[in-house]
Amino acid sequence: MAAHFDNTYELSTEQLEQLDQAEEMMLRNDLGAAERLLLSMLEADGECIPVLSNLGHLYGRHLSEFETAIEYYDRVLSLEPDNAWARDARRRYLRYV
Repeated sequence: MAAHFDNTYELSTEQLEQLDQAEEMMLRNDLGAAERLLLSMLEADGECIPVLSNLGHLYGRHLSEFETAIEYYDRVLSLEPDNAWARDARRRYLRYV
C-alpha cells in the first residue's frame, strides 16, 4: 500500500491499513466494528495520535459522546500540544458539555 501523504507518525503498513478499515467502517455506519478496531489498535500503541484522533472523531461526530471525544482529544494534545485539528475538534465538542 503506497501512502499518498507523508507518514508523519511513522505508522506501519498494518496500522495504515487498519486506520483505512476503521474509516471505511465509520462511512458505512458500522460504528461498533470501527470502535472495536480502533480500541484494539490503541491497546497496541496507547500513544498513537491518529488512533486517538479517530476515536475522538468517532465518539464526537458519530456517537455524540462528547465527553469521551474530549478525553481522546485531550490525550492527543498532551502528546502534541500544537495539534490544531485536535484543539479545534475539542473546542467544538466542549460546547455540548
